[in-house]
Amino acid sequence: MFKKGLCVSTVLALTAAATFASGFDDIKPANPLDAAPQKSEEIIQINKPQKAVLTKNDVHNHYAIALERFIQCNVRASYIDFRVLINSIVPNDYAYMLIANKMADLGFFSLAELSLSKVNDENISYIVNDDIQRFYYPSAKLNPKDEIYLAEMYSNIMYNAQSMEATNELMKNTEILQKSDYANYIVALGSLKANNLINANKYIDSAIDKNPVNLNYKKLKAEIALQDNKNKTALKIVEEMKQAPVMNEFYITKIYSLEQYVLYKAAKKDYEKKYHLGYYYYYEGELNKAMRTLLTASDTKKAHNTATYALMARVYFEMKEYEKAESYSEKALNIQQNNVMALIVMGDLYSKDKDYKTAYRYYDKAYNRDKKSIAPAIRLAETARKLDKLDITKDIYSKILKVRSDCPQAYYNVAMTDATRKLEYLKKAVALDSNFTEGWLELSKMMIDVQNFATAKKYLAIAKYIDENNFKYYYYQGLICKSQGLMQDAIYNFKKSLSINPNFKPAKEELSI
Repeated sequence: MFKKGLCVSTVLALTAAATFASGFDDIKPANPLDAAPQKSEEIIQINKPQKAVLTKNDVHNHYAIALERFIQCNVRASYIDFRVLINSIVPNDYAYMLIANKMADLGFFSLAELSLSKVNDENISYIVNDDIQRFYYPSAKLNPKDEIYLAEMYSNIMYNAQSMEATNELMKNTEILQKSDYANYIVALGSLKANNLINANKYIDSAIDKNPVNLNYKKLKAEIALQDNKNKTALKIVEEMKQAPVMNEFYITKIYSLEQYVLYKAAKKDYEKKYHLGYYYYYEGELNKAMRTLLTASDTKKAHNTATYALMARVYFEMKEYEKAESYSEKALNIQQNNVMALIVMGDLYSKDKDYKTAYRYYDKAYNRDKKSIAPAIRLAETARKLDKLDITKDIYSKILKVRSDCPQAYYNVAMTDATRKLEYLKKAVALDSNFTEGWLELSKMMIDVQNFATAKKYLAIAKYIDENNFKYYYYQGLICKSQGLMQDAIYNFKKSLSINPNFKPAKEELSI
């Protein structure tokens, strides 16, 4: 299938496997904007899963191995490993949805479908399914042979410095190019990597003509435009992408990340470039890179400095460096007293310390400054709820849902005040943000209340998968154990809950403390 020179390595890099095993968030294919990763010469033996079902750590480890096989261009083995993994894990809707995202990203569309088919609750999975298809799926379904073939090409292009060789190989395959929009995308990607912008434009246009709704194709089109110094074209494409009916936060973040990268490339001034690059790193979750970049982004212009200081405050808050977050928020507010981002960070700082009255004042200022933005509205509503200003809470969330159908926090909070739609809205919330731990926990509580313990355990398993140190998880687990007469287990879980949150009253009451 391959010409001489294309990578078909079967070895694994030890260091990469160790890194990847830390969790799914750390496991992602290379970004087309990044250089190809370096390979290690060290080799380890591959062992297939020995257990009938795999635990969380097993999933991470075996996923890392399968992905490293893909990176090393042992794509067929990687495909088998992923398929075994999907069929072997302890049933978990969250894990299935997460794996489905990753499979589609690699071009293993059949495995994405397999993983999604195992999701038990369609009311939760349909949003993820729709967004995966909207972002990644080809219009023409690939047969298994072509899927593997194109995945091999993708691996060679992205990870093995074989862009020109793989692209030339694929361009000779006129049959697959005629029928497959995804094949045209791969040629465009390889051409961009090889800096052949004429071919890159030709083939990405062909892919988009065949499948005009695929957002990943448009993303590559924007990247090609940037490489061709057509910044306005790239910005126009991003604006089109922002209008797409994408709902899941994962995909929304990808679009806004791309927007900041485009703005970085389009910026004329050095300080503007650094600001947008810092913002890009922030969206990518690279907080240290974001801060290093932003620290050099100041200028004499007050308006620019205000935006920079506010973003630095946001980043420092996410890094849990709260004193610095406060300092830079104050710097921003000293220049512009109504800066929305800085006001929100100040509110977050006071909310963290449970000073909800002061937090409310900051959120209220931010909300009145910008009533179209979701961030201040959500925070104001939530803080109002904590202050028993329930009419304000309900009013704000109702307004949000009238204009935004993609806000998980809004659905969650309306669910908490509307018993008739509670189940529906909680499922909507976790569908929009699968990492929304509180949503999964509240779903489990609902099931415990109606003594549907089997389903409650499924939701709790997801919550623990996301955050194994959540005190509510252990409390609810304790309630299930208690209801089943397992008192020692119940006591253990209640004590575990209190060890994480010593002030949690329900657990204290169960232990009569």
